[in-house]
Amino acid sequence: MLLIGATLIFGFVAGLIAWGWRRPPGAVNERGFVIGLGLVFPVVVLLALLAYGLVIGERLLPRAAPEVVRVAAEGRQWAWRFRYEDAPERETENVLHIPAGRPVDVAITSVDVIHSFWVPRLAGKLDAVPGHVNTLRIEAYEPGRFAGLGAEFNGRGYRAHRFEVVAHEEAAWQAFLRGETP
Repeated sequence: MLLIGATLIFGFVAGLIAWGWRRPPGAVNERGFVIGLGLVFPVVVLLALLAYGLVIGERLLPRAAPEVVRVAAEGRQWAWRFRYEDAPERETENVLHIPAGRPVDVAITSVDVIHSFWVPRLAGKLDAVPGHVNTLRIEAYEPGRFAGLGAEFNGRGYRAHRFEVVAHEEAAWQAFLRGETP
């Protein structure tokens, strides 16, 4: 959305520059031009982007709801351990299992140093801090496998601090919770 908006604005400004070179003298009211395109246009564009950002950002906030899945992620040098609220006996290492099409709140912490939890195709990056829990909402809209990585320098070996997110369709997710799949 931002790329489309930026492209349209760029095209509009390029058109105005071209028009400015070809217009006859006195064909435009400079004061109206400055107020309209120098003040009103940027304010309208910025307000539209702000509204869009607030709507999208609101969906990303971790809020309690019946369809939300909760997972605990614990970073350590150089592995991630995941625990599932819906299946307390389940624990996986370096592979996070989630249902596709449902929001997942990941409670992120660390046992040793600061790590960064990042799944670029599903959400932004959030730090795992020892003794503190940060919550990140992720959602995979369709089943698949997604690469996750620790993007924080945390000692030798940090480049290999990676994990995988597996998004299951609902039947496979229920089978995972029952312990029928690894």
